[in-house]
Amino acid sequence: MARRALKLASWTSMALAASGVYLYSNKYLDLNDFGAVRVGRAVATTAVISYDYLTSLRSVPYGSEEYLQLRSKIHDLFMSFDDTPLGAASLAQVHKAVLHDGRTVAVKVQHPKVQAQSSKDILLMEVLVLAVKQLFPEFEFMWLVDEAKKNLPLELDFLNEGRNAEKVAQMLKHFDFLKVPKIYWELSTKRVLLMEFVDGGQVNDRDYMERNKIDVNEISRHLGKMYSEMIFVSGFVHCDPHPGNVLVRKCPGTGKVEIVLLDHGLYQVLTEEFRLDYCHLWQSLIWTDMKSVKKYSQRLGAGDLYPLFTCMLTARSWDSVNRGIGQTPVTATEDSEIRNNAANYLPQISHLLNLVPRQMLLIFKTNDLLRGIEAALGTRASATSFLNMSRCCIKALAAHKKKNTHSFFRRTQISFSEAFNLWQINLHEFVLRVKGLRLASWVLALLCWLFPAPH
Repeated sequence: MARRALKLASWTSMALAASGVYLYSNKYLDLNDFGAVRVGRAVATTAVISYDYLTSLRSVPYGSEEYLQLRSKIHDLFMSFDDTPLGAASLAQVHKAVLHDGRTVAVKVQHPKVQAQSSKDILLMEVLVLAVKQLFPEFEFMWLVDEAKKNLPLELDFLNEGRNAEKVAQMLKHFDFLKVPKIYWELSTKRVLLMEFVDGGQVNDRDYMERNKIDVNEISRHLGKMYSEMIFVSGFVHCDPHPGNVLVRKCPGTGKVEIVLLDHGLYQVLTEEFRLDYCHLWQSLIWTDMKSVKKYSQRLGAGDLYPLFTCMLTARSWDSVNRGIGQTPVTATEDSEIRNNAANYLPQISHLLNLVPRQMLLIFKTNDLLRGIEAALGTRASATSFLNMSRCCIKALAAHKKKNTHSFFRRTQISFSEAFNLWQINLHEFVLRVKGLRLASWVLALLCWLFPAPH
């Protein structure tokens, strides 16, 4: 039990928190349709039975007569079912299976007794946090327990996860590079989720990308576009982008590179006020408007700790923030300096995390995971991610202004201003690419001069 409690705490690494998940209502059955109700009950019962058998297998000796009997029951539901899970986590594990109609599916099965045990785990976490508070009064982590109490029941509801998956797929349907596996509702319950099986390599696996001729820079750009859209434009954010939940592949039909987004149990919903302040803050950071950086950091709850807040948000030193995060590339020295100094600011970090809105906590975690992916791909020093973020900030702020005016002239004026600002960013990106190509040509010419080809 203690191990699971510690696992709960590890979910909140970097931000050390988890914030509310959006649960929106959606009717999949018309209750006036008797036929649909009958079918729905039947398939739901089948799914619950499959869950019971799947979890029962975990306590039956492999190869025994009882085991073989249980396996025969599973074969009533699946043409084939792989015992060895594709992946396992603290709440569930995923198996590959084939339905009788030939569809290959991924079956996500919740671990036995997780539902019953979760309340005990949270209670143990609360006791541990209170003990830490008594020993170290300067550390304030009670909000961690509050967020776990709020989020864990949602993560344990796989139907909620399925709804989140469908919502984000619809929300980002204009990104042809994004693949969200289809949910098979007829065989899904709160503790069993059946979805389309999609294969691929983990997003931080450079060897896989090299073998499959996938451009790491393209993947990094796509990931930045996708998350910038979620955070700044839509305000509905997938908050667990660790490498196991983000796959890359070449689409079997078209050969186009795709990002496959998995595990939709944990989402953060940003209020409009928070989202717009966050847009303003990032624009201020990108354009090095330090007066606005202070203003919007304080609006987001940072108070006098706004320099620390911006450093945590950008994972850059205060000196780099002042010089412009888009102008000064990340260096190994700066990364080392941040890591070495972080321990000295733990009490201030603890106090700051207690000050900021709860929405910010999972944003911290998400930012940290995305930076880890960029570091693994070697693309973190690129300015592309900042440019994509700036584009989304401009679009979001323009949409808000247009929504709040009834004047056709004013809306037109806002649209022209938006188009001009986006053109400026495109021009800046073009200049950066030209500089990069010119530098590359200079390096190539220098190498040719130093090492001439033998005659």
